[in-house]
Amino acid sequence: MVDGVVAGSKAQHRQALLAARRAVPGATRTDEALALAGHLGEFVAPGDTVCAYLPVGTEPGSPHLVDRLRELSARVLLPVTRFGGDGEPLALMWGVYVPGALVAARFGLLEPAEPWLPSLVVAQADTVLVPALAVDRNGIRLGRGGGFYDRSLPLCRPGARLVAVVRDDEVVDELPSAAHDVRMTHALTPAQGLFALAHTL
Repeated sequence: MVDGVVAGSKAQHRQALLAARRAVPGATRTDEALALAGHLGEFVAPGDTVCAYLPVGTEPGSPHLVDRLRELSARVLLPVTRFGGDGEPLALMWGVYVPGALVAARFGLLEPAEPWLPSLVVAQADTVLVPALAVDRNGIRLGRGGGFYDRSLPLCRPGARLVAVVRDDEVVDELPSAAHDVRMTHALTPAQGLFALAHTL
C-alpha cells in the first residue's frame, strides 16, 4: 500500500489492507505486538479507564496488550457486541477485563462475562483504543465496516484520547470519509508509538 492519497471505495481499501496484513510474516507481527504493548506506559497512567479490545487474526497487537494495561493499573474495559431486533449493530456494551474470565462470543471473539456495563460507560474512558485497518493524518479511520464503533465513538467524552491502533504503513495521507465518521485524535504504531493526528494539532 502506498503512503499517500488512497483512491477507491472503502470496500476496495479493506480488501487491499486485509491482503497486505495476511502477507506480514508471523515473526514481524509478534515483534510489532510487543512494541505496541511497550508504548502503553508512555500515555496510560494508574487509575485511567481504558476501553481496549482483544486483537484477533492479523490485527496489530496481542492479548498481552490488555494484560499490560492492567499492569499499568488501568481499569480496562473490553467491548461486547450486540444487535438490535432488526439485525443492525448496536453501540457496544462493555465489561471489566478479568484475566481468565473471558467467554466465547460472535465472530470468534472473546468477551467479558456478564454483568456488562451500558454503552454510555465509554464516556468514562480517558483513552479508547480502536481497531482499524488504516487511519489518515486527519483522523479518518477505516474499520472493518461492522458499524459497532460508528455507534459507540459518538458517546465518548470531549477530550478523550481516541487511538487507532495500526501498523506503521497503515497511516496514510487520506482516506474516504462520511459525515458520521468520528475522527481519531491519535494513532498508535509499533515504530512511532503514540502520536497526534493533524486535526488535533
